[in-house]
Amino acid sequence: MNFEKWQALGNDYIIIEADDLPWEPTQPRIQRICDPHFGVGSDGVLLISRSDDPAYVAELRIFNPDGSEAELSGNGAREAILYLRKHGWTDAETFSILTASGPVTPTITSERTCSVEMGRASTTSKDYPDGAPDGRGTLSSGDRDWDFQHVSIGNPQCAIEAGADLEELDLGGIGPGIENNVVFPNRSNVSFYRVSGSRVRARIFERGVGETLSSGTGASGAAVAAFLAGAPSPITVELDGGELTVEISPDLDVTLTGWAEPIAAGELAPEMMAALADLG
Repeated sequence: MNFEKWQALGNDYIIIEADDLPWEPTQPRIQRICDPHFGVGSDGVLLISRSDDPAYVAELRIFNPDGSEAELSGNGAREAILYLRKHGWTDAETFSILTASGPVTPTITSERTCSVEMGRASTTSKDYPDGAPDGRGTLSSGDRDWDFQHVSIGNPQCAIEAGADLEELDLGGIGPGIENNVVFPNRSNVSFYRVSGSRVRARIFERGVGETLSSGTGASGAAVAAFLAGAPSPITVELDGGELTVEISPDLDVTLTGWAEPIAAGELAPEMMAALADLG
């Protein structure tokens, strides 16, 4: 089975075309592929397939390294989008793909960059069912109370303004208690951020992953939270892996701009394919 490994700001994914997949992408198989010692190693798997609807160039499924399926990934979507263009699935500058969270529409700006219309963010969603309309709330983790802003942008985001303490936070200790808090029945991604004018510095604790170098939807969630608190758009979000630009309309329509590039292309060995088949 052929695959490519891509990365965007250090957020790396294995890209597989569904027609090449000889079995279902079960949780144990995804975990094995993403394992850095027993598999290829990645932050997740992007599975792309032809769409029956001519309105979409492709359908994209996104899997976390723990085997769970994500609704959307901003970095993963860019990687898949630029893969599609590179491999001739479309020659259009602007097109749409379908994800579990709905359609996303990119505009290719170079062979390694694109802007993606991520959809309209919301402060209410099924992923924070008991929350107030403004999405604000308070929860506890790591022996501390945290005021947060819930943002739904294809997937659930919990954005926390951490101020001057941002760089000192132990995300590995704090993050799990927030990701798995009972107020988020579908778990939540978490972004800790600090605002300076039209710039946001953010650290990401991703659902099903842990602390990551970057996250496109995490950056979007932090930017929307900053925007709701008065920051101007567009917002430059500085992540450990680099910078992304987030444009936000008054109605909270979000456009995410950034880069992605391939790392390697390869083929899983027969021994690996046999092991994956046995996992079921």
